[in-house]
Amino acid sequence: MENVRTITKLWKSKPTVEGAGVHLKRAFGYHEAPQLDPFLLLDDFRSANPAEYLPGFPWHPHRGIETITYMLDGEVEHGDSMGNRGTILSGDVQWMTAGSGIIHQEMPKGDANGLMGGFQLWANLPASHKMMEPRYRDVKSRQIPEVFLKSGATVRIICGQVNGVRGPVEDIVTDPEYLDVFIPPNARFTHPAKKGHTVFAYVVSGAASFDGDGSRLCDTGTLVLYGDGDSVAVATEAEPVRFLFVSGKPIGEPVAWRGPIVMNTQEELQIAFEEYEQGTFIKHQ
Repeated sequence: MENVRTITKLWKSKPTVEGAGVHLKRAFGYHEAPQLDPFLLLDDFRSANPAEYLPGFPWHPHRGIETITYMLDGEVEHGDSMGNRGTILSGDVQWMTAGSGIIHQEMPKGDANGLMGGFQLWANLPASHKMMEPRYRDVKSRQIPEVFLKSGATVRIICGQVNGVRGPVEDIVTDPEYLDVFIPPNARFTHPAKKGHTVFAYVVSGAASFDGDGSRLCDTGTLVLYGDGDSVAVATEAEPVRFLFVSGKPIGEPVAWRGPIVMNTQEELQIAFEEYEQGTFIKHQ
């Protein structure tokens, strides 16, 4: 008998300011992260006011994590200590594995109407991979498959599998799944979820019942954390819904976290910041 996951916790994203003055909404972060292992943070940075995003995220370090940027509107120009330069456009994904350390900057730009928006998810790395070689996976919008289900739902597959179609991002240590799901009114979406994996959904727009039985509607800016089980079921009523569906294998290790660096011990954290100050932070050639 299939065990459909039920909701264990709901919370709303909260306004905060990061970088050089970027106004965004944090779906979860430092305080909630222990419940979402291996995920650490999810930021929703949608805005139609350039003053809220143009200050950007100037040069800063990362170590021990992966940052996953998914753009909906506008673009983000980026550069890093490896000499990479580029632009993440609407619909694109950048999956950056900081590993042993990277120093980069991310500067958001609006579209012709001043609209800029997207999400950044942080995923932890296990101790065995904390100091791995940094790498980028730049995925263009056209490379992300879109599946149309009989139920009427539409799914963009960044990572994972739907109806036998796989997303372009593979070979990630925490075995994640990352889907962008749209469900029209009066429709239902069911999807298998690996038992033991952490699973959450974040409502981008609209509203739906995420426990599948219509008992409570979750609307824009709501983070839905699921308990364990074999699948999830999401149902809409008169209103459509768009949400991010994310799952991953928990790491189950101690977390020492300060700012953009996440290690396993306070000693490792101290070493990382000392190396950053001394100019020996970057390990790759």
